[in-house]
Amino acid sequence: MAEPLPETAAPAAICIGEAMIMLAGETGVPLEDIETFRRSVGGAECNVSGGLAALDIPTAWLSRLGDDGFGRHVLRDLRTRGVEVGGVEIDPDRPTAMYVKESLNGRSRMHYYRTGSAASAMTPSFLDRPAVRDRLTQAKLVHTTGITAAISDTAALMLDSLAEQQRDFTLSVDLNWRPALWRDKDPAPLWRLLRAADVVLIGADEALVFAGTKDPGELRELLGPRSTLVLKDDAHTALVLEPDGRRTEVPALTVEVVEPVGAGDAFAAGFLAGTLQGLPMEQRLRLGHLGAAAVLAVPEDHAAPLDPAVRQALLTCSDEEWAATHVGPAGVKTAA
Repeated sequence: MAEPLPETAAPAAICIGEAMIMLAGETGVPLEDIETFRRSVGGAECNVSGGLAALDIPTAWLSRLGDDGFGRHVLRDLRTRGVEVGGVEIDPDRPTAMYVKESLNGRSRMHYYRTGSAASAMTPSFLDRPAVRDRLTQAKLVHTTGITAAISDTAALMLDSLAEQQRDFTLSVDLNWRPALWRDKDPAPLWRLLRAADVVLIGADEALVFAGTKDPGELRELLGPRSTLVLKDDAHTALVLEPDGRRTEVPALTVEVVEPVGAGDAFAAGFLAGTLQGLPMEQRLRLGHLGAAAVLAVPEDHAAPLDPAVRQALLTCSDEEWAATHVGPAGVKTAA
């Protein structure tokens, strides 16, 4: 049995899911001709954990990694970004997952190599490990995604167990619908997870494919009355529908997009950080938009956070100043 890493902590937020090494090829070169790749760390929950830590939320990431160089790089990367990783389990036999990004004709295609990964071997017993159980007991928020529910039947059972626990933490789930991962699989475990969540984040485009609708009221009927529903409509707007029926909507910023991968995770990190900080709902959505905009303007899955003074100014600026703000590779242009 693999041993936990020798660390302890009491994080406010915990993210549970698979991390992957991302190898990005040269832009405009087909995969078979790429000779040089740029390495970074990806994975939805991994990205969210780094985003939360960057916003000064004490955050831990829980998962399993291979006992290999890629796994060690993931741990080093997350520690550097301020994420606590003492509950991670190292698997001596299964590898760390990876994916390759191919960018051609202005579009990116992902090639995944995650079958049989260390993270896919997570089971309900993973939650019973002392290093994991202790962190869950002290957490205020636990975040995961539909990707983790899809990587293996045992991982889906683990999330069932997490959702069924008598819990004091807020359970946050980002749909992150990946049809390829659910091919020939029953999505019932994902529906159970979403209906058990306290916060559900979902993109309008994926909602239409997964649930057959992107209407907030219809999604509320399908998901049940429990959750705070956060519906993101790409570059246009994001709205929150609370269990008591209150609705808040904030338009997205104008962004010069370099690469879209990771923007949804950054939005989740911003919104959840605002939730833990007790910000008004409008500011939670703005913080989500700011995180997404920063990632959209860089080629990686995550970006350095905005200067705190700029961030605070944009959280409290007028609607007119917000609408006039522009984010791009050169930075933020705003009257705020």
